[in-house]
Amino acid sequence: MSMTDTIHAKLTEKFAPTQLEVIDESMSHHGHAGWREGGETHFRVRIATRNFDGMSRVAQHRAVMDALEAELKARVHALAIEVLPAA
Repeated sequence: MSMTDTIHAKLTEKFAPTQLEVIDESMSHHGHAGWREGGETHFRVRIATRNFDGMSRVAQHRAVMDALEAELKARVHALAIEVLPAA
């Protein structure tokens, strides 16, 4: 399973999002810190979920980071998080 698929599956299971995009931006970071051959190091997540209702932006981002703790420790160098309004 690719890292994109792993991130998508974990966030879907944890947060039941109404919208979720996992974008591998690794190639745009070629040669930067943390980049590795084959990519799967730099990601952007766009997520909308009712599970974040009432949470501060910091708490929302921490929840995503906690859900992806193993991936962040192992392979993912950078993660940009965009929390969208839940529909």
